[in-house]
Amino acid sequence: MERIRQIQPPDERAAAAAKAQWDSIAKPLGSFGLLEEAVQTLAAVQGTPHPDISRRTAVVLCADHGVVCEGVSQTESRVTALCAGEIATGRSNVNMLADAYNTQVLCVDMGMLSPVPHPAVLDRRIAPGTRDLARTEAMTEAQTCRAVCTGMDIVRDLKAQGVQLILTGEMGIGNTTAAAAMAAALLGLPPQAVTGRGAGLSDAGLARKQRAVAAALALHHPTKDDPMRLLQTVGGLEIAGMTGLFLGGAFYRIPVVIDGVISAAAAAVACLLQPLCRGYLLASHTSGEPAGEGLLAFMGLRAPLSAGLRLGEGTGAMLLVPLLDGALALYRGAHRFSDLPMERYQAL
Repeated sequence: MERIRQIQPPDERAAAAAKAQWDSIAKPLGSFGLLEEAVQTLAAVQGTPHPDISRRTAVVLCADHGVVCEGVSQTESRVTALCAGEIATGRSNVNMLADAYNTQVLCVDMGMLSPVPHPAVLDRRIAPGTRDLARTEAMTEAQTCRAVCTGMDIVRDLKAQGVQLILTGEMGIGNTTAAAAMAAALLGLPPQAVTGRGAGLSDAGLARKQRAVAAALALHHPTKDDPMRLLQTVGGLEIAGMTGLFLGGAFYRIPVVIDGVISAAAAAVACLLQPLCRGYLLASHTSGEPAGEGLLAFMGLRAPLSAGLRLGEGTGAMLLVPLLDGALALYRGAHRFSDLPMERYQAL
């Protein structure tokens, strides 16, 4: 965990140079909106006004959740391994987008009940799922720390392979319950305000899910003032691993894209553990889950996409890739005021 304390701020001079380049393009100032800011973030993280994200990887962390026994999900835990196998073989939802957007996919077992015997699954299994957070702590302190460090190590290894952009994704039946409990503690909101239907719950199922979140909050009293304990008591192995991905991005200076509500909960914990982490994050979309917008606002982030997405696997994060590619094409190649007989736009 020493690496967390060693994180340095992004390069603000590179960000300023990127903004100056945007302002030199023959268009109204700031008119490409959040995508201009995203390119400035890329520049600051990479330390150059000429950022490159041509080598990118979506890291899909997979784990199971003991809270499923509370009837909080429409499907059984065995579906986690089933879907992880499809991701590993390249047939799942995230793979289709990855193929379209020239992105690699890395499937990681952080703690599934049933290991997937496939060579494309990276085995970083810490435990066979978490315990039932409504009745006891989801993880031990040691498991939580190990999961966070594992996420950071994955970023280290990807950096060594030349990866320039990391997209976060997850697969874990029951993990929207964990994310809801985390969001309630982080945002100071009641379970009903942050707990959604996940993959598609009936009214009765939603009521059970809200009761499980309420029970977890009453039992553990998680608070944003102790983010590691919050993660330990009501989080998950893949969520803790994603927290490590965000912290690793800040330490190894690779921009990391937030996916949906589960990813955002992990990112919020990362920002509490190390506020400098905020400058290394890119928000992709505002999740269709109730806590999605609030978690992004908690970090001071805005997402360019708002399409009611709640598929998971990193699919929302993946949709940011063509937007970034388009923004960089404009940023690098569009005509400049210096090329045209016209005056620059002036800042208001």
